[in-house]
Amino acid sequence: MSKPSMRHTLSLFHVFLPYFKPRMRTMLIDLFCASLTTICDLVLPLIVRFITGSAQSGTPLLVSTVLKLGGIYVVLRVIDTAANYYMQSIGHIMGALIERDMRTDLFSHLQELSHQYYDHTKLGQLMSRITTDLNDITEFAHHFPEELFIAVIKIAVAFIILCQTNVPLTLMIFAALPLMVYFSNIFSKRMRQSFKDSRHELGELNAQVEDSLAGIRVVKSFANEPIEEKKFAKNNEQFLVIKRGMYHNMAGFHSVTRLFDGIMYILVVVLGAIYMIHGKIGAPDLVAYLLYVTTLLASIRRLVEFMEQFQRGITGIERFSEVMNEPVTIQDAPNAKPMGDVRGDIELRNVSFAYEEGGQQVLRHIDLKVKAGENIAIVGPSGGGKTTLCSLIPRFYDVNEGSILIDGQDIRAFTLRSLRSHIGMVQQDVYLFSGTIAENIEYGRPGASREEIIEAAKRAGAHSFICELEQGYDTHVGERGVRLSGGQKQRISIARIFLKNPPILILDEATSALDNESERLVQQSLEKLMKGRTTFTIAHRLTTIQNADTILVLTENGIEERGNHASLIEQGGIYARLLTVSR
Repeated sequence: MSKPSMRHTLSLFHVFLPYFKPRMRTMLIDLFCASLTTICDLVLPLIVRFITGSAQSGTPLLVSTVLKLGGIYVVLRVIDTAANYYMQSIGHIMGALIERDMRTDLFSHLQELSHQYYDHTKLGQLMSRITTDLNDITEFAHHFPEELFIAVIKIAVAFIILCQTNVPLTLMIFAALPLMVYFSNIFSKRMRQSFKDSRHELGELNAQVEDSLAGIRVVKSFANEPIEEKKFAKNNEQFLVIKRGMYHNMAGFHSVTRLFDGIMYILVVVLGAIYMIHGKIGAPDLVAYLLYVTTLLASIRRLVEFMEQFQRGITGIERFSEVMNEPVTIQDAPNAKPMGDVRGDIELRNVSFAYEEGGQQVLRHIDLKVKAGENIAIVGPSGGGKTTLCSLIPRFYDVNEGSILIDGQDIRAFTLRSLRSHIGMVQQDVYLFSGTIAENIEYGRPGASREEIIEAAKRAGAHSFICELEQGYDTHVGERGVRLSGGQKQRISIARIFLKNPPILILDEATSALDNESERLVQQSLEKLMKGRTTFTIAHRLTTIQNADTILVLTENGIEERGNHASLIEQGGIYARLLTVSR
């Protein structure tokens, strides 16, 4: 992997800085407080030099003067305490607010990305970016301007005062700084790459854990716990290997700074003593000089140590930026309009589609006209493009060639939200959100009343079994609906569509995973749902689609047969063979 360049780092600041703008007032107050805390560190050496200088020169040093100086310092410390409290509380809260805003934007962007992005991205990686990566930004957002501001003030003031005491000694000390920065920067770059590798591997670990736990019932049914433990151990060990390298780089980084810190300090002690022996610097000035050098080195050390936090934060921003830079490939056209009343006439004109640009085409030159309220069944071998074709209608993917029209207008002329609000989908793999049955049905039309939810459940044939549950509509379904049977989950999903009441319906293998009794009940619900709606039904069980107005046999060669059940049986082609096999 290439090492991050300065230009790339600066480009990341352009991503990050807009989040500071709403909090500019808070940041300026924070920097003002930082300047107040800096005053105490800079005033103490002056007080010490005044006291030791007065004692050496023989000038009477009054107790009242010492007490006044002590009182001034105590007042400064009180101010320092108040300023530090603001920095530690409001300053950190400012960082948390920035983190919240970035997480909100990231989540919103993830909602807009197409199915194609999720086809190639592990959810564990996204979870890592939206949680762990952004956590470090809280500290970075607060400390970066603060630490940089304090360091600049302390180093600049210390340099001016030190030069006033002894210019040659000061120049020798500052001459060592470029070497320190050079060697620290070597390890700093390695640290950043290590942090990035660590975040990536943590995402892989999260993805593997999510995969294993989501399929825990399959794991246990095959007694394959050792296999999952082995996979976890492999990823866990890889994560450890990366963290080992990361900690070696961190150790090298901190060790180099400690080495130069010690060299610079002993340089001051030895050369300062020589200058004092030759009368080129007085004892009070040397004491004050040592205190200022201590302050200077502490500031440099603090700034250098902050580089670890800086690299963590900038890595988080970099990974945030990578997702935010993902283009939203499926979006509203500039002149897109909301759909009005929809009859439900659908037409596919010369539609071709491939999942990857330049890849193998799944659909080739498909032409199809469907009248409003017509029930179209799509059958054929796996991989023929049945689900793909239906996924193009709500624009989960965009066609590569041709166009899809609803009521004579290209679907790309409508806003995505309005297009999808007129299409209902019932799929084989029902997804229920963690929450109550009522909340899952209400998802079809947020804000629906309890009466409307119950009516939708009745029409879906779900009301009776819901009422038998201990808490009825307020029963929690568990994660992904694990507390309900397949048939129950499917009827709740159908109730969701009844509540949505769309004019266009897509049924994708809606009953293929159910037992015979559940299939019968769900099929009854679906027949009610299909009345008066333009319906596309994808089915492997051909017995469920024999009453369809038109049956399409879709293969990798396109639509090879079309007609009703009787006419296709009479043809004795692919459909007739599929029906024979399915019996």
